[in-house]
Amino acid sequence: MYKSFYGLKENPFNVNPDPRYLFMTKEIEEALSGLMYGIRTRKGIITLTGEVGTGKTLLLRSLLGLLQRREVAFALIFNPSLSALEFIRFVAGDLGLPVAGKAKDEILQILNGFLLQRHQKSLTTVLVVDEAHHLSPEVLEEIRLLTNLETAQQKLLQIVMAGQPELDRKLDSFDLRQLKQRIALRCHLEPLNLEECRNYIARRLRVAGAENGSVPFSEPAIVTIFRHSKGFPRLINTVCENALLAGYAKGASVITPEIIEGVAKDLRLGVVAAPADAQTDTQGEEKKLLHAVRALLKAHELLAQDDRKLPSSVENRVSGHEPYI
Repeated sequence: MYKSFYGLKENPFNVNPDPRYLFMTKEIEEALSGLMYGIRTRKGIITLTGEVGTGKTLLLRSLLGLLQRREVAFALIFNPSLSALEFIRFVAGDLGLPVAGKAKDEILQILNGFLLQRHQKSLTTVLVVDEAHHLSPEVLEEIRLLTNLETAQQKLLQIVMAGQPELDRKLDSFDLRQLKQRIALRCHLEPLNLEECRNYIARRLRVAGAENGSVPFSEPAIVTIFRHSKGFPRLINTVCENALLAGYAKGASVITPEIIEGVAKDLRLGVVAAPADAQTDTQGEEKKLLHAVRALLKAHELLAQDDRKLPSSVENRVSGHEPYI
């Protein structure tokens, strides 16, 4: 709708993980290099963590593109809500192995044979798990057991687990300590800073065909985008996409901070509800406080009743500033 108005050939801020739009910050470059190094040297398990919207899935898609060009076979788990058997079946099936009607032990035998054949040809096989923070303890244990598929020198299957910071907290649990010890490399993504946010927006516009690399966002608008998005690429995309639509509707050749503020308000970016457990904790504290106040009021009433029952002789012996005992 707005493409011709702003001189674009495609929508620059789609949230789809298109590797063409990968913005190589120093951090992204280090993470991608770390993943490639871990896979190439057959380290075993590598984790990639980052908050919601930091670009983990886009980085994984870029990684898979590099692997395809290097004759690396891979299985991609994009929905980790699977049982242990479903997980093993999906991995083998995604590698092109015959799994229909096979029991778990048969699938593992087929998988092990496949990995050994590839290893003998000096070929690498990778399992990539996105949204790994949703994996159940049972599936995580299956992943640990898959690392036992190895020769005396190398792991036969390289595993990349990507997820939110909850993944690290889950792996820190006592029950998963064996899996945690097998993690060879850890990569982490942080939100963009202001300069990176500015360059990120400019790059996406250039890839989308912006004439002469022109950017229809004023500098104050970019600062406002950064403030509302806090540097998270997914939010930057959402704000910019809606800002271009709003700018087109207003006939604005340049996106202003006012347009960004309106978009942020419509997207309710300033509204963040507390987590359910935090709300429960707050409600529990309020109940405790209310109970304490009621107890104090009850105690005050009892003391007042005792004071009224004191004999006048006792009252005369107590000074005005001393409490009754």
